[in-house]
Amino acid sequence: MRHALPQELDPLEPLLAQLRGIEGLREKGRGVFYAKGRAALHFHVDRTRFYADVRPPGVSDFERIDVTDETGRDQLLRRFDRS
Repeated sequence: MRHALPQELDPLEPLLAQLRGIEGLREKGRGVFYAKGRAALHFHVDRTRFYADVRPPGVSDFERIDVTDETGRDQLLRRFDRS
């Protein structure tokens, strides 16, 4: 598994647009988000699956979430709703 290249994130654009609307998240590069000066979210790709490494404010470690389908995408968005 490797970090997703910016052009590989096209299928996730609707999710990226939602993330861009979250107050406190800042996109430094396509798909790479920071919150309060700390890395908060980036994406990995493994063949046909997408994963998000997410660390909302106040959490010390990254958590990996499969965001290939809507269930995972909703889970990712909820992680930021709680912070």
